[in-house]
Amino acid sequence: MIASLTKVLLTMALAATTAAAPAPDAAALTALLTEFLDGAGRNDAAVHERFWADDLIYTGSGGRRVGKADILKDVREAPAPKPDDPVTRYTAEDVRIQQYGTTAMVAFRLVATTVSHDSTSVGRYLNTGLFLKRKGMWQAVGWQATRMP
Repeated sequence: MIASLTKVLLTMALAATTAAAPAPDAAALTALLTEFLDGAGRNDAAVHERFWADDLIYTGSGGRRVGKADILKDVREAPAPKPDDPVTRYTAEDVRIQQYGTTAMVAFRLVATTVSHDSTSVGRYLNTGLFLKRKGMWQAVGWQATRMP
């Protein structure tokens, strides 16, 4: 009994140590996120194609669950922006990355700043992405977005 308990406690301590360790690929994941957010503001289909894995499960802040094909369809069917349309820029704050080998969790606060000709509005969301590194490339396989009040 004591040996089993000791084994469980050691396993938990090792897991806690592993989670607290700096993510070796944090710089690459942060750069990928920054590139994606910049491209998302321009509705860049190539950026979406690169960022999302084919087997993605994305739950948006409105409760809609979609996959990569749905996202790409929405991006490609969006009307071309007009010169006087509002422009939204996306940035990330409080980025936290935990890496477990070829799996990484990226959590951050998304800031959506929309500028129109007479006003600026800011929306904030908590986002959590699950990334897998396949064939040397990180892609998001899971995503959850929650709108902040």
